Amino acid sequence: MSLEKQKLIMLPGPTNVSERVMKAMTRPIINHRGPEFGKLFLGLREKAKSLFQTGGEVVLFSSSGTGGVEAAVWNIIRKGDTAIVPVFGEFSERLAETVELAGGRAVRVKADYGTTPSLAQIGRAIEARREFKALFLVHNETSTGTAVQYVEEACRLAKAHDAFVVVDAISSLGGYSIPVDGWGVDLCATASQKCIAAPPGMALVSVSERLLKYLKKSPPATRYFDIARYSDYGSRGETPFTPALPIFYALDEALDELLEEGLANRVKRHEVNSAALYAGLGKLGLKFFAETEVRSRTVVAVRYPAGVDGHEAQRRVRYPRRGGVWSLQGEGVQGGLHGVGLRGVRRCHHWGGREDAEEHSRRGKIGGRPAALFSCDTGSGAQRSNVNDRAPEGRTKEGRKEGHEPRDSCPRRTKP
Repeated sequence: MSLEKQKLIMLPGPTNVSERVMKAMTRPIINHRGPEFGKLFLGLREKAKSLFQTGGEVVLFSSSGTGGVEAAVWNIIRKGDTAIVPVFGEFSERLAETVELAGGRAVRVKADYGTTPSLAQIGRAIEARREFKALFLVHNETSTGTAVQYVEEACRLAKAHDAFVVVDAISSLGGYSIPVDGWGVDLCATASQKCIAAPPGMALVSVSERLLKYLKKSPPATRYFDIARYSDYGSRGETPFTPALPIFYALDEALDELLEEGLANRVKRHEVNSAALYAGLGKLGLKFFAETEVRSRTVVAVRYPAGVDGHEAQRRVRYPRRGGVWSLQGEGVQGGLHGVGLRGVRRCHHWGGREDAEEHSRRGKIGGRPAALFSCDTGSGAQRSNVNDRAPEGRTKEGRKEGHEPRDSCPRRTKP
């Protein structure tokens, strides 16, 4: 599928993906119990280990990212277990609810939306209980555009009480570096359609040796998400159940793109692009939902200015809303629209080439004017759309430097 015909999607995920990744899904269907799949699987798993920065186990579920989080909870929590769950948005609240569905007791450490619980709050919650099974921590709260800044320190607090540490990095791994072995994370979950920039349909989960030993001794009450079962099958290059083979192909290609760019470079790109977007939107006088010290670099949440009707704004840019994440007494806190959000708060996405991003993050302007650009969340290529009718100086309207062909191309949106 040609990217020239592809819509620029402004969702929290899935993101736009490269033509190279899309084409990978057209490869032939093969026997998932045969040697060809085994080679694909084992190679893909090694690439995923590089993303997690682990020498331990990585399991691959044919599921959404939520499947990875469900797997984390149902593999660790048994009836009556206590888990500490910082809650500061929709997805962290869902995580607490999942602990309760599994028969556990979720101790919620709450913070106002737009902030995160402090490390001291988590420390007090730990000291008040002493004995607890696990700390379940959402690293990047998609619904509010906030990110926890103390994952490594929280791991040390939990490990001092011999508890497991689970990190939901669905919308952050690849935009942030999370060295799971170095920080002592027992389980980290992410998804194919976020910072990896592959199509949706795969959850990737890293598992520490300590947790894997526990799971083999104490099997969970789930068949499809039984991590120890996946580990056993994975050792011989298989999955327990039929894999989503086209997504395996795409994920393999997307991880190749990520590793070719370099994990550190991709993380830096998110840092630079988000800084440029924050600077540009700030120059426009827009207000951000998250407090400065906890703002995410993979999700930018911006408040609508007073008097702006979110649904009308979406209609005028031909961006219909369907579903989404809702909280804050009914105000939407997820999506992306010219840096302005759904009714109350909305997600904006990164934009532009790396050279531009570095320059505009310093100046907060494009062609002498305030930045007003947006693009897909994490796509491996530099994809961009400009709400202004003319291109920045030195660039064509297609977003490339004069005399250079675009690496990837996205359709340009004009002013409403």
